[in-house]
Amino acid sequence: MHTLADAAPEPYWLRQPGAPPAADPLAAAETADLAVIGAGYSGLWTALLAKERDPGRDVVVVEAGTAGWAASGRNGGFCAASLTHGFDNGLSRFPGEMDTLERLGRRNLAEIEETVRRHDIDCDFARTGELHVATAPWQLRELGSFHSAAAQRGLDVRLLDRDAVRAEVDSPTYLGGVWDRDGCAMVDPARLVWGLRRACLDLGVRLYENTRVDRIETTRAGLRLQTLRGRVDARHVALATGAHGSLLRRLRHYVIPVYDYALMTEPLTDDQLTTIGWRHRQGIGDSGNQFHYYRLTADNRILWGGYDAVYYRGGRITTDHDQREETFRVLARHFADTFPHLGGVRFTHKWGGVIDACSRFSGFFGTGYSGRLAYAAGYTGLGVGATRFGANVMLDLLDGRPTELTSLKLVRTKPVPFPPEPLRTGVIQLTRWSIAQADRHDGRRNLWLRTLDRVGLGFDS
Repeated sequence: MHTLADAAPEPYWLRQPGAPPAADPLAAAETADLAVIGAGYSGLWTALLAKERDPGRDVVVVEAGTAGWAASGRNGGFCAASLTHGFDNGLSRFPGEMDTLERLGRRNLAEIEETVRRHDIDCDFARTGELHVATAPWQLRELGSFHSAAAQRGLDVRLLDRDAVRAEVDSPTYLGGVWDRDGCAMVDPARLVWGLRRACLDLGVRLYENTRVDRIETTRAGLRLQTLRGRVDARHVALATGAHGSLLRRLRHYVIPVYDYALMTEPLTDDQLTTIGWRHRQGIGDSGNQFHYYRLTADNRILWGGYDAVYYRGGRITTDHDQREETFRVLARHFADTFPHLGGVRFTHKWGGVIDACSRFSGFFGTGYSGRLAYAAGYTGLGVGATRFGANVMLDLLDGRPTELTSLKLVRTKPVPFPPEPLRTGVIQLTRWSIAQADRHDGRRNLWLRTLDRVGLGFDS
């Protein structure tokens, strides 16, 4: 497609100017009170919160690449209050504590905003909210139910008919929508990572990049992280590696690596932006099972991503999968359908990356090595905000005392595990086909999807 002809095969966010130079790799023996494996959002929030809780705590972060090189620097930049991958998913899985989870999630988002301000992190953080749009009649019905349940709980949600939603953002595909006015912020994800990295260093966290942890060993005083040229002996360890979680064998049963893809347009002209409106600059997601997410950047580009959620046979993670031309062509066609009045807009970047997905879509938590290690994983694409909550959970678990967070069912329970290979690949591909069929047939879920729903393995993109 001509609109893709000049698109650079790289993540837009990570190629911006301003990336910090890499820290030195670990090349000696170190000790620490807390060692964090991974310098994405999950690891950086854990290190930062650990120092804020106890400034005297000695914290080391060890990262296999550079801070934010994986999911944290490749996502759409939606920082949601939801801890449960959306209100509907949370209500279906944790109905008894949904009010508490919403309260904690909104507080978490407010504290992220406060941290960005306090540490002077220049990441275009803006509380614009998120617009959920319907592009088929069956989606209108589901959005109406969401609005009713959310409004009853006092959430700031506005139900929009066809004319009202098109007055916000003009697309001929929109039939209606719900604007969650307070539950989501837009953020430059890479600059958020770089800002958190700087804040950690300012508080005395020691960071080693380009240092892969090969194995974890038990010592008399705690745990040892063994790397190629050095090691870290620590009393406690926080494992914050997302889809790259092979260091703890049990996580392989619960987490699958799913590839997500995105495009970035050239900056819109003032006239082009006027044709679609978008004055309030909300993040937008359509409401299919295979959904798109999209938003404006600070310089008025449109990030357009989602729809395909691709699991490659055997769960193999490789940079070869970061580019998928078939998906990019599909995304470009869908963009043209949504905004036909932007037909001349070209894409400047195209990229993919791995999401750590689990069967309940929301993060799960636990400990290992007799409580000396804590982990958080499985955010399934909504981790920009929820990882900060997960960092607090990990620190509470390592403290070994009950808290409001550790008493939550969300924290105490695990997702349904995925079956082993090769059955895992077959199940996932059948499910992907089934959800595509549901989108084509008014949202009706076939027998396979209904069976997965009943056993807690409901899967969509």
